[in-house]
Amino acid sequence: MSSRWRHVVNIGLILTLVASATLHATDATRQQLAESSCSALRSAATSAPGNGPMLLASYPSLKGNDAIRALENVAFVYDNALAGIALSACGSPEQAQRIADALLLAAAHDPSFGDGRLRNAYRAGAIKGGKVELPGYWQSKGNYWSQDPYQVGTATGNVAWAALLMLTVYDNTHDRRYLDAAVAQLHWIQAHTASTGPAAYEGGLFGYDNAQRAQHWKATEHNIDVYAAATWASRDANDATLVQQAKIAGDFVNTMWDGAQHRFLVGTLDDGKTLSRDKSGLDEQLWPLLAFHPHPADWNQVWSWVEAQHRSGEGYGYRRQPDGIWTEGSAQAAAAMQASGKQVPDSLWQLLAAQRSDDGMLYATPQPRISTDFAIGPTSTYADFFYYHYPHLGATAWAALAAKGWNPFTGRPIASAENTP
Repeated sequence: MSSRWRHVVNIGLILTLVASATLHATDATRQQLAESSCSALRSAATSAPGNGPMLLASYPSLKGNDAIRALENVAFVYDNALAGIALSACGSPEQAQRIADALLLAAAHDPSFGDGRLRNAYRAGAIKGGKVELPGYWQSKGNYWSQDPYQVGTATGNVAWAALLMLTVYDNTHDRRYLDAAVAQLHWIQAHTASTGPAAYEGGLFGYDNAQRAQHWKATEHNIDVYAAATWASRDANDATLVQQAKIAGDFVNTMWDGAQHRFLVGTLDDGKTLSRDKSGLDEQLWPLLAFHPHPADWNQVWSWVEAQHRSGEGYGYRRQPDGIWTEGSAQAAAAMQASGKQVPDSLWQLLAAQRSDDGMLYATPQPRISTDFAIGPTSTYADFFYYHYPHLGATAWAALAAKGWNPFTGRPIASAENTP
């Protein structure tokens, strides 16, 4: 062999060794993140005494902070559904079942409504006496019981995520109660939020029990959730309405794809018709890559939008041109990269691992507070939906799912399938 070719072979060997070392380092970081996030979720679950139904606090470390007291000891349904799915992926399906059992009780024994709905949030902790309490606290200034109108409302996306948890537990237990519960929640969505012009599912209900109002905007994110849950449920339930429901939601998501800008629109404005073009949320850009399997090849172009509009340092932010890193969304990006056949950079795994708090949960953001550009509800006078530098159940669950390579929308390992044209 000539010296020239020997030199080429040596360079090739060096590059192979470097690539192998880099991949090994990435795998090690990812494995450590999976272990630490799964451990934190298990610790939170087992801290709820007994083996019965329980719900986990979305922000477990909020104590005595008057500024965000409304979040203290609150178990958001979305976060708990995520945590349950992640616990299953982490090898603790019995803890996921405890969360699902709490939601079964909540839907069956609502204090005001008999239609089987779930609220957006409940009080965290082990469930006692078969009663799942709504969140709230005594406001000493004024002497009244304070509730958050969003928390006691019912958002379509949260209901669909509860259905995804029920389907996950059904896959693990083959207990028909969980499949029936998932189908019942999807039927609730159909009965209360279906709309035309364009056909899709609206936002849900907002407000206190004596004054709830329908939210007529249609979110791409919510319809992704409905599509995924209805598609999954239709695999096991002989229910033609689920197939149609999945088609309606899926068609809406498809129409929200803007091929010129390579991104998904967030949905419609309050009239349910006018498309919203100025805002962008990271989740609705990424979730279609996971929920639709396979997804259209054009959708992989969304990464140019994500990198240009949502990049924040080594991670990603919630809003367009973000003011900081959104840990949960950065984990979603790691999951979506796997679904679109992209290598997840070690720097992203390292960023996620660096958000670990003393109690093991990941901080919602490394910044004191980040903005989303969205309001919590129609009574808000400004965009008051923020994430704070507190350990967060949802962020930890998404990190576990991404690191374990588990797709919460399908109940299967994340797969980079051959995309459709």
